[in-house]
Amino acid sequence: MPFIQNFKNGGYNASIFKADSIAGITVGVILIPQAIAYALLMGVPPIYGLYACLVPLIVYALLGTSRQLSIGPVAVTAILIMSGVSQLATPFSEEFTQLVLFSGFLIGIVQVIMSMLRMGFLVNLISQPVISGFISAAAIIIIVSQLEESLGLAIPDFTYTHETIWYAISHFFDTNWITFGICLFAIVSINLLKKWKRSFPGALTILVITTLVTYFFNLQDKGVAIIKDVPSGLPSFSFPEMNYENMVSLIPTVLTVTFIGYVGSIGIAKSLEMKNRDHIVRPNQELLALGIAKIIGVFFLAVPSSGSYSRTAINDEAGGKTTISSMIAAVMVVISLLFLTSFFYYIPKSTLAAIILVSVFGLINFSEAKYLFRLRRRDFIVMIITFVGTLVFGVENGIFIGVILSFVFLQYYSSRPHIAELVNIPGTKYFRNIKRFPEAVQSEIYLIIRFDNQLYFGNASFFKEAIQEYVTGREQKPNFLILDTTNMHDIDSTGLHILEDIHGYLEGLGIQLLLSGTIGPVRDFLKRSGFTDKLGTDHYYLNISDAVDYAENRELHEKVHEVAVQFNEKRRSFLD
Repeated sequence: MPFIQNFKNGGYNASIFKADSIAGITVGVILIPQAIAYALLMGVPPIYGLYACLVPLIVYALLGTSRQLSIGPVAVTAILIMSGVSQLATPFSEEFTQLVLFSGFLIGIVQVIMSMLRMGFLVNLISQPVISGFISAAAIIIIVSQLEESLGLAIPDFTYTHETIWYAISHFFDTNWITFGICLFAIVSINLLKKWKRSFPGALTILVITTLVTYFFNLQDKGVAIIKDVPSGLPSFSFPEMNYENMVSLIPTVLTVTFIGYVGSIGIAKSLEMKNRDHIVRPNQELLALGIAKIIGVFFLAVPSSGSYSRTAINDEAGGKTTISSMIAAVMVVISLLFLTSFFYYIPKSTLAAIILVSVFGLINFSEAKYLFRLRRRDFIVMIITFVGTLVFGVENGIFIGVILSFVFLQYYSSRPHIAELVNIPGTKYFRNIKRFPEAVQSEIYLIIRFDNQLYFGNASFFKEAIQEYVTGREQKPNFLILDTTNMHDIDSTGLHILEDIHGYLEGLGIQLLLSGTIGPVRDFLKRSGFTDKLGTDHYYLNISDAVDYAENRELHEKVHEVAVQFNEKRRSFLD
């Protein structure tokens, strides 16, 4: 068990426990207001956000491989759950809450199955531009969803984001200015406190201040929305309502949250692993830990949770060394559930909206868009289309659009890989792309082609056409075509047939095919197929230089032989 590794060989001591305690308390006081805010964003009563900070934290602390990762309710997971489940039930209703819990159970089951099948690699199917575009759009959707609470407006439920924005703008003067003032004060204050000291519990401090102001000045009587009753005590053991029909309806949401939540969690964990270099994060074990945390947590009324970047960073900065810090954060939540829930009654919802807004502002990744625009336009296009698709068609459809688009681009560029003609750099034995060394001279004897990809059904025709163009494009037909296969890491049956066609095509022109740098697995495949015997084992070379030496020496030998034959024929004619 990863948790036990913390205590082996006397590795855990009073000094580390002190550091973990400070970090755990710091994260705990930040976690409590965020858990309440994200529960409301998810569409469930605030108490469920606190429940999600108990059992899941402890289970992950026991099974997880990251020492600093802080899990719990997060904004992106909350909006994904709200978006998916709200199509089946009304937010904040008992039916909605049961569906959210059932979603958490299904997400955990999927993650455990993926872990058992060692499918952690599947998260690599979602590219970084897709994630950036999706999260940026999700952040805007979250911001728009908080307009009602931050302005004190009664905004109808619209299908599209732009409709909500237009309604808020057109009814701006109907704003409850006290509510808006509290929200604005909270946003500015939290940001200033964060700049002063990142680990300072600014959100909790402002929450306390605005709650006391609301209580003493009876702001709830002046239109300021408050949380009101929050049950006290720890969650009881219970079974969520489960049935096949709901399971089928929840599958799109479950799969989306599974992948997005895991991608975020493993990304955060890996970044801390690289920074601290004191532990190793194992993706499949992370899947297992996150999955079991959700499954067990559901039976204690915990809504879905994921890794939080902000709380993880604060945990690390506050000195957290092991997962004991997460357990201490859970103890802080226990204390609040037992003794502080009566204080929650007067918490302004506008303050919770401000906490959410401050958290998600940083998720809008302008810098990544600028970077991709300069670096690689196709990745920029994927990001922008994912961003727009998420805003227009919703969070689940948006990421689906991004993934499909990524695969379309991948297939397109994979079907048209880079091919280069190589030439010898004068005075050396190096061979490089003629486009980068235009001063180099082409040989009349041989033509060298390098193919920079696997040879498979998707690019086989392109490969064949390119070879034919290179051969017919020469003013003088070469005697040898040297195919540099160093970067051809794989070949399938379609690629083999094309290679055989090229060999036949070259033989018809009197050109000998030579292969150089072929890696072992490809050589084995060509041997099994019989192509090696057809081409001739003496036509394989370890590098281009050896193939060039053979071509030049073979050409020289044939010229000498031709001169000798002509001389002998003339001599016999003279003697006769």
